[in-house]
Amino acid sequence: MSNKTNSFRRRRMAWFLRLVDPILARKGEAHILDVGGTIGYWRTLQSEIGDRNLRITLVNLGVEPRDEGMFHVRPGNACAMPEFKDNSFDVVHSNSVIEHVGHWREMRAMAGEVRRLAPAYFLQTPNVGFPIEAHFSLPFIHWLPEQMRAAILRAPKGKYVPKDAPYDAAIEMVQRVVLLSGGQVRELFPDAEVRAERVLGLAKSWIAVREGAAD
Repeated sequence: MSNKTNSFRRRRMAWFLRLVDPILARKGEAHILDVGGTIGYWRTLQSEIGDRNLRITLVNLGVEPRDEGMFHVRPGNACAMPEFKDNSFDVVHSNSVIEHVGHWREMRAMAGEVRRLAPAYFLQTPNVGFPIEAHFSLPFIHWLPEQMRAAILRAPKGKYVPKDAPYDAAIEMVQRVVLLSGGQVRELFPDAEVRAERVLGLAKSWIAVREGAAD
């Protein structure tokens, strides 16, 4: 991970902890749902988290359930989590996930789950209007037609898709990333404040934040 990526993550975590700290002050602990997150992500930010009393449930497709200290890994689908009741958590967190769940119907379903499962949430997603595509670090590729994006990812072969992979592997890779505009994020999260994370004045990503009501 680059130092620049780390600096963005540290800054996001500082914003996120502003939601968490009032909960800790009231309750002594905070229950966090990380939709699509990993333990490794949180461990890179341990210096920012410090000794805060957090219980973090991480939901991902195809994982084996396990508990590891403050972390509780559970299998689940970001677009439908009926295993959790409304407001089961204090805060929902999600970093660069909603752009991978599908198209508008799936994004709307995930947004509904994020809004349902906690009074507060913090969701980040890359901006379709930023000139460098966040996943491939290529300029302008996300503004091209799907077929052209797939062709670029195959050449040179092996960098983005396996050398022996068929063309449809590149198409599938392209279709697994659907970036959003600020207007779309506001439509999905109408009760959030949507902030721009900027680089050289340009919005690199969007962060939708809803602060929970005080108990």
